[in-house]
Amino acid sequence: MFNKQLPLVDLHRHLDGNIRPKTIWQLAQKNNIQLPTDNFEAFIPHVQIMDSEADLIAFLKKLDWGVGVLKTLDDVVRIGFENVEDAYNANIDYAELRFSPYYIAMTHNLPIEGVVEAIIEGVNQGKEKFATKTNLIGILSRTFGVEHCQTELNALLAYKEALVAVDLAGDEYNFPGSLFESHFAQVRDAGLNVTVHAGEAAGPESVWHAIEKLGATRIGHGVACASDQKLMNYMRDHQISLESCLTSNYQTGTIKDIADHPVKTFLQNDLLVCLNTDDPAVENIELPGEYVLAESVLGFSNEQISQLQRNAVQMSFLSAQEKENLLKMKQ
Repeated sequence: MFNKQLPLVDLHRHLDGNIRPKTIWQLAQKNNIQLPTDNFEAFIPHVQIMDSEADLIAFLKKLDWGVGVLKTLDDVVRIGFENVEDAYNANIDYAELRFSPYYIAMTHNLPIEGVVEAIIEGVNQGKEKFATKTNLIGILSRTFGVEHCQTELNALLAYKEALVAVDLAGDEYNFPGSLFESHFAQVRDAGLNVTVHAGEAAGPESVWHAIEKLGATRIGHGVACASDQKLMNYMRDHQISLESCLTSNYQTGTIKDIADHPVKTFLQNDLLVCLNTDDPAVENIELPGEYVLAESVLGFSNEQISQLQRNAVQMSFLSAQEKENLLKMKQ
């Protein structure tokens, strides 16, 4: 169980991977979108992982139903709002919600800048109603190629004041980071932080590239880091942190058994690492459950659990004063 005297923080949480099955169902009815079944209970396996998938791409297909029912910008506002409500209901004190505007926009050709604005609006409505503090991270979806990522980046940079960082996500194996160096030069020039999905479907070389060429100070997943001692030493010495996602890495087939998750290795090597959900609605999990897994399956002590929570605050894209306020809030 997590330490209730410390903040509960989720730094790797996909807003577009956390669309409630009930919301997908309701929006499909409203927007006259055909679903594969006319029974809600039978529909759930289409949008939630039941055990684990063959690989990351099979896992990502489960997310497609959620964005596929977003026919209007009002629908997008709704999922922004519900994401803040979900974080609040999970007792999360601070969440960084990441989203890909192109992925949300593509099925029904929504205006990409309009999607960014709608997400900001929905999240702001949520923040007015619920006590959970949130920030937004924009995603470039590498799966759709270099040009679409530039369109996506242009839309995100038009609203850069509402973002704390930009991420690179999607098909890491077929679309390596080397294709996106110019994109992240623009991100850094805009004064935004960089977090990159790396070392999930590809090896440690993908993580090295994210750090050295894209300017990542945080790595999403980074499972492959455990096989490269030099890389772990470098990350420790340069405070490059890791956003670990236990259930997600099992469900995508990245690891075969949660008991073997490298988060143990990362802690032993004094790396800054924390626990996160990834796509809670698709995985049918929430953050408190990930701490239960860390304790019951990985055998983490109360001190190790507390360390993960403190790391999450330190790793966050908050100012020093905001981090201090977050810690004080629980004392």
